[in-house]
Amino acid sequence: MSKILITSALPYINGVKHLGNLAGSMLPADVYARAMRLMGHEVLYICATDEHGTPAELAAQAAGVDVGQYCTQMHEEQKAAGAQFKLTFDYFGRSSTPSNHALTQHFAHVLEENGLIEERVSQQVYSNADGRFLPDRYVEGTCPNCDFEKARGDQCDNCGKLLDPIDLINPYSSVSGSTDVEVRDTNHLYLKQSDMADKLRDWVNAAEGWPPLATSIALKWLDEGLRDRAITRDLKWGIPVTNKDGSVREGFEGKVFYVWFDAPIEYIAASQDWAAETGNDWESWWRTDNGKGDKDGEGVQYVQFMGKDNVAFHALSFPTTLIGSGEPWKLVDHIKAFNWVTWYGGKFSTSEKRGVFMDQALDIAPSDYWRWHLTANAPEGNDAAFTWEEFQASVNSDLANVLGNFVNRITKYCGGKFEGKVPAGGEPGEAEAWLVAELETRIPQLVSYYEAREFRKAMAETRAIWAAGNEYLTQAAPWTHYKTDVEQAAIGVRYGLNLVALFGVLAQPIIPDAADKILSAMNIPEDNRTWNFGDIANIVEALPIGHEISAPDVLFAKIEDTDVADWTERFGGGA
Repeated sequence: MSKILITSALPYINGVKHLGNLAGSMLPADVYARAMRLMGHEVLYICATDEHGTPAELAAQAAGVDVGQYCTQMHEEQKAAGAQFKLTFDYFGRSSTPSNHALTQHFAHVLEENGLIEERVSQQVYSNADGRFLPDRYVEGTCPNCDFEKARGDQCDNCGKLLDPIDLINPYSSVSGSTDVEVRDTNHLYLKQSDMADKLRDWVNAAEGWPPLATSIALKWLDEGLRDRAITRDLKWGIPVTNKDGSVREGFEGKVFYVWFDAPIEYIAASQDWAAETGNDWESWWRTDNGKGDKDGEGVQYVQFMGKDNVAFHALSFPTTLIGSGEPWKLVDHIKAFNWVTWYGGKFSTSEKRGVFMDQALDIAPSDYWRWHLTANAPEGNDAAFTWEEFQASVNSDLANVLGNFVNRITKYCGGKFEGKVPAGGEPGEAEAWLVAELETRIPQLVSYYEAREFRKAMAETRAIWAAGNEYLTQAAPWTHYKTDVEQAAIGVRYGLNLVALFGVLAQPIIPDAADKILSAMNIPEDNRTWNFGDIANIVEALPIGHEISAPDVLFAKIEDTDVADWTERFGGGA
């Protein structure tokens, strides 16, 4: 078994995240982490709140509190929301911690020594109304490429072209809306990504297991000509720009590192904080020079999960930092990128409060419902549209009808006819042979989908296995045989109960609460809840004869049309 390092894109600090954020990084990372642990791999799943940048300052200002206090409060709220969605982070850190300050400053010093950072005088938009330089995303105007009137200073969302704020036509401050802006000179540190372009292209081309979405975005940026990027900003809140002795760099007294330089470094810093708290060794996950990393191909597989807007930074900027340092840092092996989950024709938006947010979602339905629906409809190949009607259909059909009905049906029958114990008797026949053949095909296929991080296919295969259980009961018909041949009924019940246990085991990565209820009702010990399947034919006879089980309470309450109408009125959406 191997070591698997998993990171999901850091959720930004300006509020509890919406379901699009959840579906595009944290949830699939958690599903994958859970599955890999069940297969016996050693997993380290790291995430953190991304706490620097102008949006944090503005959100704190709007809340009327100090920015540090605001970030502490929102970190706790985001951590709580993740726990309520049963996200199994091994560590959920903060990008504002001393460890990330020190590591970010270290990388800046080493990169400058290696000729990959240089100080330049650049032109930047200054808002007289706001009394400050405006970061790229806080300058808006008309795109010079496609005439889109709400292009941001770093990129046009309409045509996708990378921009410089000074290129915008009719620029204005998105903070205040003021058009009283001007271009001023200011000095910043630049990461010379262009010097690394050839190495990065070779690295991207050699990557295996990346979805086409991730590869195409990385190559698009390279084909357009990889630009050097400023890694400092005129802000107060953030990581100071220092000399090696810790003193503030001359000329950078009112500047900090750009959030997109320090945020990915927090993956490493959070791992250091995890190690400090637990006594574990972070270097065995991140360093390749100590015989514990990926040296000689034995060791860590690093998988990153993110939305498509984060790909360029993880596939190009962060690798520039790691490779450019000349130090033996672990590079990502697999980037799992996702498209958007859309909200009735548009994007979910934290800033515009558009869509359903994680804390609100749990007032609507249990976390299992959301975990299933968002994973089964993961935006892997294309954007995935969220609708209340599809949410209702997937919960009612897949969870309530296919899985929940099967579990309740056979466990209650066993309780009524066989005293709640796994019955003996009967000989396997055609129905049992069909079932074993189905499982021998489908379970290995399911495992392969998880290993390949193909979530839609994994959920479809899971549902197909649940459906096979219902088909088996139709063929075996124990309730019919019970009237004339109790032993023939017994084998149908016995196989059915073993399927319940199997379904509970398979459900653990996706719907952990329901899975625990199922496995507890079946009296399955914790040590027997792994994905060590062995001979598939033995799965259907795994429960000992006489083993006591119980019927769980109703696992999934159906979503009614009145619920959908209420949610539509409350949150919007619908025709």
